[in-house]
Amino acid sequence: MGDAGGEGPRRLAGQNRLRLVGMGFAFAFLAICAQLVALTVLPNLGGPPEARLPVEARLPRPDIVDRNGVLLASDVQVPSLFADPKKIIDIDEAVELLTAHIPDLDAKLLRARLSQSNRFAWLKREMSPAERDAIFDLGIPGIGFVNETKRVYPMGRLAAHVLGYVDLDSKGIAGIEKYLDDQGALYTASLADPETQSAHPAEISIDIRVQHVLADEIGQAITKYKALAGGAVVLDADTGEVVGLVSLPDFNPNDSNRNFKSQQQNQMMSGVYELGSVIKAITFAMCFDYGTATLASRYDARFPLVIGRHAIRDFHGLHRVLTVPEIFTHSSNIGTARMALEVGPERHQAFMRRVGLFDRLLTEVPETAKPLLPARWGKLVTATAAFGHGFAVQPLQGAAVVASLLNGGKLITPTFLKRDRATAEGLAQQVVKPETSRIMRELFRLNVTEGTARRADAIGYRVGGKTGTAEKVINGRYSKNHRMTSFIGAFPIEAPRYVLLIMLDDPQPTPSTFGQATSGWNAVPTAGKVIERIAPLLGVTPILTPDDLKKLEKQEKQALAGKGPD
Repeated sequence: MGDAGGEGPRRLAGQNRLRLVGMGFAFAFLAICAQLVALTVLPNLGGPPEARLPVEARLPRPDIVDRNGVLLASDVQVPSLFADPKKIIDIDEAVELLTAHIPDLDAKLLRARLSQSNRFAWLKREMSPAERDAIFDLGIPGIGFVNETKRVYPMGRLAAHVLGYVDLDSKGIAGIEKYLDDQGALYTASLADPETQSAHPAEISIDIRVQHVLADEIGQAITKYKALAGGAVVLDADTGEVVGLVSLPDFNPNDSNRNFKSQQQNQMMSGVYELGSVIKAITFAMCFDYGTATLASRYDARFPLVIGRHAIRDFHGLHRVLTVPEIFTHSSNIGTARMALEVGPERHQAFMRRVGLFDRLLTEVPETAKPLLPARWGKLVTATAAFGHGFAVQPLQGAAVVASLLNGGKLITPTFLKRDRATAEGLAQQVVKPETSRIMRELFRLNVTEGTARRADAIGYRVGGKTGTAEKVINGRYSKNHRMTSFIGAFPIEAPRYVLLIMLDDPQPTPSTFGQATSGWNAVPTAGKVIERIAPLLGVTPILTPDDLKKLEKQEKQALAGKGPD
């Protein structure tokens, strides 16, 4: 009976001990959970601003695609490494482990960041998945990861100057990327899908196929002619769309180190250059439009044109009276200057203002330069500016002006966004008469068939064009041994669809050019190769004349014999 009577209290005591053990486990579990919450959730919800992880509140950055929908820029999620310094137990151990697995971390800087009093410190932005996994497996208290957005450019260097790039916080720094940011939240919202909150792609005017051809041919030309740099622009003559724009050397927007050299800037927009005889096209259009010259006019080019202490000469003078078509096809400085002097300085300036050459060209790509103009515009400036000497413009601006002289006289501001013809018509300004434009197309074609631009005559595509060779300024003086060569043309010239500008910086005489280095020997043949490649891509149908068929037959025979074209 005594044993039986003590069994109840012993059972009760055992149950109490079990309850105490269970409660102990429960309290331990709750303590662990509370610690986990403190390590992961609370730093983002409270405390001072520096203790919080950055939160992206804006809409996603839109993809950028070319005019045919090819992806050029997009966002991807990448891990970034951060620390809560107050939760680091052993700073020395943390530094040793982190630098061992991520060698590019600076131990001194890392130690300083882990020793600070703030609750949040970036350790490395945009890590690779392998680096993230290695650090995660270390299990260092106070170390964590957050997914960030990284901008990637699948085409690498291709169209880098047009696209631009973003910084670590996905803020646009240059090119179209900066334009998207500058448009503000309303523009970004206009690209967003209201259901998914994802952004529709931003479509630009660039055709990445044309862009590839330009980069390839300019790169080959720089090598072949030993030039310092080069560039090219393709414009839609009817809409002003920039279909291709290349400036070499360029850069890779995917590179994290963006300490670019000055030569890597977008020289087709952020640089200004004397375009040389390309500007003669503007002078001729001015004279035709004012009525001071016609195709039947003649000008004396027998002797240098002397103005004060200055004498204007021709590079390869004919030393005789020249007709207007001869002045154009032989690129006579003397004849062009005499034509401009008939117009006079005041009307010359007025015309240059009319076509926009006194103003900075502004487009969606923000890197643009102002024209470099003479301080005083007198008789001598009129004579020299007539053939492109003494004032400088950005190449894209020069291309846009020449396009207006060939497309019926309509000046259309270039755009890097897709634009239809009806919209372009509403924006266009009539700067020369349609008849002036017709005459200019005739001269451009004549210059390719009989003048200085014959090597640009891509068979079947009826190219018209004008060459330009300008002396470069070296140490404050014009140098006869350093030059900027250019070619501007259009095809098909009877109703121009596309305008092409080619530029080479300081090409050298080579055996293949028989010791010559002017535009006709480098920029012009480069233009011919470009047109042969891009015209089919752009849907321009070749029209072959009997002469064209003979040229093709000759080229085929030369190819079979292992020889290049003449």
